[in-house]
Amino acid sequence: MKDLSMHLLDIAENSIKAGAKQVEVELRYADNRLVMTISDNGCGMDEEMVNRITDPYITSRTSRKVGLGLPFLKMNAEQTGGNIMISSEQGRGTTVKAVFLTDHIDCVPPGDLASSLSLLMTGNPEINFVIRLIKDDDAFEVSSNEINEVLEGIPISHPKVGVFVRNMLKEEF
Repeated sequence: MKDLSMHLLDIAENSIKAGAKQVEVELRYADNRLVMTISDNGCGMDEEMVNRITDPYITSRTSRKVGLGLPFLKMNAEQTGGNIMISSEQGRGTTVKAVFLTDHIDCVPPGDLASSLSLLMTGNPEINFVIRLIKDDDAFEVSSNEINEVLEGIPISHPKVGVFVRNMLKEEF
């Protein structure tokens, strides 16, 4: 994956495929560290799968026999001196946490995180996405449910809402 936004989209897509009705994305910046956490309330995985999920030849898909999203996330985090942690419980959901040292020469660029997050929110209106951005002492949080309340009947999937959400998130980045 060429940037962090692609990793975020990949992990969130896993949450969507797992049947999640709520996905929480937290990006926590402090000094030279970024902690990216994606949690969902989807179907979860058993302990055996969690222990093997970063193996590129392990996937839950039947369409192909490899899954490279989590192995690439692990590789990109570890090459900066960071790591990933995955916890999951069947029937309750999964949490993927990746730590990146952002001042390391091998840290992938952030990419267009605001557009990726906006796309997730507006492209999946049936899921409540909760977005948290934390930079040192500043914090920002928004959710699909909150946006839907303000819209008063206008669908969150409307293109103009997508532009609004993207611009709001860009301001926070």
